[in-house]
Amino acid sequence: MSKVLVGLSGGVDSAIAAYILKQQGHDVTCAFMRNWDSMANDDFNGNPTLNDNMCPQEKDYQDALDVANKLELPLNRVDFIDEYWDDVFKTFLDEYKRGRTPNPDILCNRYIKFHQFTDYAKENGFEFVATGHYAKRCEYNGHAAIMKADDRNKDQTYFLAEIQRDIIDYSLFPLGDIHKPEVREIAEKLELSIAKKKDSTGICFIGERHFREFLSNYLPMKAGDIININDLEVVGRHKGVMYYTIGQRKGLDIGGIGPFFVVGKNVEKNLLYVTDTSNEDYLYSNSCYVCDVNWLADVELPLVCDAKFRYRQVDNKVTIHKKDEGLYVEFDEPIRSVTPGQEAVFYLNDVMICGGKIDVVYKDGKDLMQTVNDTVVNNL
Repeated sequence: MSKVLVGLSGGVDSAIAAYILKQQGHDVTCAFMRNWDSMANDDFNGNPTLNDNMCPQEKDYQDALDVANKLELPLNRVDFIDEYWDDVFKTFLDEYKRGRTPNPDILCNRYIKFHQFTDYAKENGFEFVATGHYAKRCEYNGHAAIMKADDRNKDQTYFLAEIQRDIIDYSLFPLGDIHKPEVREIAEKLELSIAKKKDSTGICFIGERHFREFLSNYLPMKAGDIININDLEVVGRHKGVMYYTIGQRKGLDIGGIGPFFVVGKNVEKNLLYVTDTSNEDYLYSNSCYVCDVNWLADVELPLVCDAKFRYRQVDNKVTIHKKDEGLYVEFDEPIRSVTPGQEAVFYLNDVMICGGKIDVVYKDGKDLMQTVNDTVVNNL
C-alpha cells in the first residue's frame, strides 16, 4: 500500500480520514499545519496553556496529538505561517479594500493545504496527501478529477475549486463515500476525545471570533451612511462598507423599519446601499463574468452545466461561454445575491469542471453594481 501524509486538523473529519486509511493498510503519518501566528497577529494575550484561555490553534494541536496517539500514528507539526500570510491573508485584505467579498478558505486550500502541503509531502517521501474534506476523486476523460461527495449535505468540493489540477493525482479523500453521522459514530466507537467536538465555523484564521473586531486590527472601521436605494433616504449608519456583503440582512443595525438587504457599496464615497422587501429586483442578476479560471477538467465551450455561486447554494443551471481570458456565464433563471469577489464553481454530472472569481455581475447586459451606484450618485 501507499505512504500517505494526512492533514490532521484536530477535528473529527480528518481524524476518521486517518483511521480509514490506516484500516486500508496504508503507511499513514499525520501532520498538523500551523498556518497562523496567534501570538503575533491576534489580540490573544498570555502563554498557551491547557485551559479555557488557550489559543484555539493550540487547542486544535492538542486534539490532533490526542487523536494521533489514540490511533498509534506519528504526528508532525508543519509551519506554513509565512506562506499563509503572503498567499492568503494579504490577498484577503486586498480584496476587502476593493469592497469585494473573498473566500480565504478557498485560497488556503489552493496555496497551503494542498500546494505547500503536497510539496512538503513529496520532499519527505510520501506518495499521497489526504484530508478530511467531503469530496471524491474520480477519473474523467483519462485524468484524475474531483466530484461531489456522497453526503451532499456536507459536500465541500466548492472549497477545492482552486487547487492545482496536477495535485489531484497526489490527493486522497477518504470521506468521499460516507456520511457525517457515520463519521461521528466511528469516532465514538474508537473513544476519540474529539468524537463530539463541534465542526469549526467561520473564516479559517478568524474562527468563531467577532469578524469586524478582528478585521479592524488590519482594516480600520470608518462609519458612513446607509442609503435606501428606493427613495435615497439615509436609513442608518454602517461601521465600514468593507464589512458587508451583497444580500446581507443581519447586522445592519437599522431599527424600526425594514427588513433591509445590502445591494451595493461605494468604497470611495463610503456609502452602503440597501433595499427593502418592496423592491428586491436589485438583488437579482441573470449573468456574470468570471475571471482567473482554474480548469480541473477538459470540456468544450459553450457548455450547459451546473453552477454554485456560494457554498451550500443549490445548483443553478447555466451556460458558460469563453470570453477574453475568462468565462461569460448566462443563468437559466435570475439568481439572487451573486457577489463580486466570491467563487463561482461549475459542475458537469457532479464532476467539478472549474472554478473562478466572480468579477462582474450583470442584469440585462448591464453591470449591476455600477447600475446601483449610478442610481444613487446621479440622483443625490
